[in-house]
Amino acid sequence: MRVTQYISTLFVGFLLLASSVSQSDEASLATLTQQLITASYKEKAVIIQNISAHKDPLKLDIMQALLSSDLYYRKQDQLLVFASSFKKESEIKEVFSGRLIENIGKRKFRKIGVNNSLRRQLRSAIALILISEGDRQQRLSAAGNLLKNPDMMTGAELQQQIANESDAEIVELLVLTRAIQQLRSDDANVRLAAISAMERSLYPEIRVALSQFVASFSESDKSERVAEYQLATKTIASIDQLLEINGYAENLYFGLSLGAVLLLAAIGLAITFGVMGVINMAHGEMIMLGAYTTYVVQQLMPDSIGLSLVVAIPAAFLVSGLVGVFIERSVIRHLYGRPLETLLATFGISLVLQQAVRSIFGPLNRDVTTPDWMAGTFMVNPALELTFNRLYIIIFSLLVLAMLALVLKRTLFGLQMRAVTMNRPMASSMGIRTGWVDALTFGLGSGIAGIAGVALSQLTNVGPNLGQAYIIDSFMVVVFGGVGNLWGTLVAAMSLGVANKFFEPLAGAVLAKILVLVFIILFIQKRPRGLFALKGRAVEG
Repeated sequence: MRVTQYISTLFVGFLLLASSVSQSDEASLATLTQQLITASYKEKAVIIQNISAHKDPLKLDIMQALLSSDLYYRKQDQLLVFASSFKKESEIKEVFSGRLIENIGKRKFRKIGVNNSLRRQLRSAIALILISEGDRQQRLSAAGNLLKNPDMMTGAELQQQIANESDAEIVELLVLTRAIQQLRSDDANVRLAAISAMERSLYPEIRVALSQFVASFSESDKSERVAEYQLATKTIASIDQLLEINGYAENLYFGLSLGAVLLLAAIGLAITFGVMGVINMAHGEMIMLGAYTTYVVQQLMPDSIGLSLVVAIPAAFLVSGLVGVFIERSVIRHLYGRPLETLLATFGISLVLQQAVRSIFGPLNRDVTTPDWMAGTFMVNPALELTFNRLYIIIFSLLVLAMLALVLKRTLFGLQMRAVTMNRPMASSMGIRTGWVDALTFGLGSGIAGIAGVALSQLTNVGPNLGQAYIIDSFMVVVFGGVGNLWGTLVAAMSLGVANKFFEPLAGAVLAKILVLVFIILFIQKRPRGLFALKGRAVEG
């Protein structure tokens, strides 16, 4: 019985001791932070070192607030608070409890100041905490900041972190940071090893560090330290070569994304022009209507931005498609066989639609929010980042093309459309209502243009003149690829998109478009029907 009581007493005593240690540990961080109020700058350096060694995770918030000059104390009772601003709407929080404090004005508080030496110490301590105690994303971000500011940690601290780190990407950043530090070493072998570690690295900080290293060589240094100079210049040359290759890859990606937009804009034009021979100058306004439909749907669904974009696709197709059917039934059907008159009529319709949109939505551009799942970039390497929104648009345009091909190849409407394209009189004699085929075809082309507007709303602002920027390019795609040919439209759109993006860095945006236009004119002189011409009696005739 006595043994049991003795064990119980020991157990209770152990719990009380643990509790007291915990309370003491919590109080120590509060005590250390409180000491900053009256400490000198030399004393603050020691206090900051003790805070950084503390186990309480709140130490990181305190040190970051101290670095950003957001750590204050209330004069009347020396209560420590976080305060980024003292405006009326700003919140002031007590450091250790997190409760909101009444904002009684900046004069009632005093900032805990730090000098440049303490700021360097804080940056180094924060980097060390983040890179050793944070989650992967925090550690990766901290390692990236270290590469930009190599002196935030000492060489010994970096070596320790490299030895303890298991993530390959973080280790690479730490090794490169250490290599930048070693470029300043007095040992030639250490400097040579550092340059070798930087080989083929695409981080811009490495290129800058090597360039500064080479620029520091005097004429005598170049003859005395030949190995270092040659290795550094060779490493810079190899990095520049890789950067050039990545630049080509980036231009290719942007060219394909531009081609995807041109493909969406030109598919509908290829159908209407190929089937009906109508030069539709209002096609750009169908794109504009699709973009404004996306804006309206987003305004109706403000709490579901991601879902609103999905809803906008069929909505834009219906709105632009119905407007297209109305235009065909009211104007276009009276002008078949007179292409120049259809050009003038549709140009007038385009002006009417632009003015209607200005009257309803105003002349200013409207901003369409990009959903979270389309935002951001995918980093292939430090020199090449690809935006998700352009990638989704490329995939989306190919899906639209595939669905349209299925409609034309596998449905009765597609069969009738192809029959009218091949030989309109024969199709009419077989009982096909060519007038309704024309109306539905015009509506289909206009609807796809509306879908193109949905895609464009994610790349640029929505305005009354949105479609005008793509109408000429769309006609070039149709003529170059072959009137009415979907495969030709795909090849032409991607080719022109890539060509534009590769010419732009060399000649500028305007001259690049002129060069592409001249090429198409010369090409059409040799192949008037484009890359892939449709075959049929009407076409041959």
